[in-house]
Amino acid sequence: MRGGLEFCRASPFTRGISASPDSSVPQPTSVGRVVLASFIGTTIEWYDFFLYGTAAALVFDRLFFPTVDPLAGTMAAFATYAVGFFARPLGGIIFGHFGDKLGRKSMLVTTLMLMGVATFLIGLLPTYEQAGVLAPVLLVTLRFVQGLGVGGEWGGAVLMAVEHGAAGKRGLHASWVQAGVPIGLLLATAVFNLFSALPEKDFLAWGWRVPFLLGILLTAVGLFIRLAIVESPVFAQMKASHSEARLPILEVVRRHPRNVLLAMGARFAENTSFYLFTVFVLTYATKQLGVAKADVLSGVLLASAVQFFLIPLFGALSDRVGRRPVYLGGAVFTALFAFPFFWLVDLKSPAGIWTAIVIGLVGHSAMYGPQAAFFSELFGTNVRYSGASLGYQLASPFAGGLAPLIATALLQWSGGQPWPVAAYLVGMTLITVLSVWLAEETHRADLQR
Repeated sequence: MRGGLEFCRASPFTRGISASPDSSVPQPTSVGRVVLASFIGTTIEWYDFFLYGTAAALVFDRLFFPTVDPLAGTMAAFATYAVGFFARPLGGIIFGHFGDKLGRKSMLVTTLMLMGVATFLIGLLPTYEQAGVLAPVLLVTLRFVQGLGVGGEWGGAVLMAVEHGAAGKRGLHASWVQAGVPIGLLLATAVFNLFSALPEKDFLAWGWRVPFLLGILLTAVGLFIRLAIVESPVFAQMKASHSEARLPILEVVRRHPRNVLLAMGARFAENTSFYLFTVFVLTYATKQLGVAKADVLSGVLLASAVQFFLIPLFGALSDRVGRRPVYLGGAVFTALFAFPFFWLVDLKSPAGIWTAIVIGLVGHSAMYGPQAAFFSELFGTNVRYSGASLGYQLASPFAGGLAPLIATALLQWSGGQPWPVAAYLVGMTLITVLSVWLAEETHRADLQR
């Protein structure tokens, strides 16, 4: 443990942090430790969230909706998947309010516990065969709780990294928190892939449950780490000056409506592309093209590993050239690759599928890397948690949450042809390009406001 602490003290994250003249403001041992705690907690939260998406694509139709035809069952499973996204704005509002009033750290601990317990309980659910219609009702309820947790967690995690960090490295610091998302996806996919290798009878009987039950162990690790960090000094200074907003969510809507809307628009290409390239592709390749699910899951694993390195790279680049140029580049790249993505997947070869997913997530990484710092810098300290969360989470239901469902419906409408899905993605990127183009450049913004 001591060696790990020494590493954090020597980390490049710690450079450029000056002591506050206000002794009431807590000073972290290192920014590196704060970033590490946020990264690990985010990894665990998204492991929980992505696990559901993988299960919805591959197994929930048979376990919870067995009385309908396979395509309708898949759409029903994706509908329950979307419920978590519709809960995310509510989580952002609730935890954003208390995060701006009470502090960032306490919300991080609360949301992590919420996600961990909900995920564990999904692993204990009865199936439709065991409990009838009660089974999908309980599934939807727990998915809603997951959405509340992840909706509140993102804002706190990125703000802890941004508000502890040096001005010239906020993009890099916050991008490490974002990098927890592909690692969460990698873990969820790897664990689910491991148990899906069981004989199908065993996998459907009990194997699918184990990845959900393991989530409680990861939650315990995350809580231990997050409880050890201190509150954001920027927030503490704001509290010391008694300048907090009375109702942060109303204040951010009144003072920053344009930035909230632009942040929402900026998410459309990023969120839609991610869930098409990592969730919908599972259904399309396995059920439409007949590709082995292990081949597709392996592609998602490979792409997640590559993205772990790309996200901080683009975050650091945004510190040098600005948030907008990097973000715009990622959106344009995604639009150009929308049709080639499906051309590669349609080859039905593991190499083609892996190449498609990896290249697709390059464009996503260019948007996701600078995103956390970009959204945080759009708002003042006393409404930053609420503002960043609202802009980020309000787009989630319409971009990521509905993407697999819309894509499946388009696939059915076209008779199995993927071109309408590619066109749909291009439309989402146009919204993002316009939004980022209209937004202000923030990489040199002063957080003490």
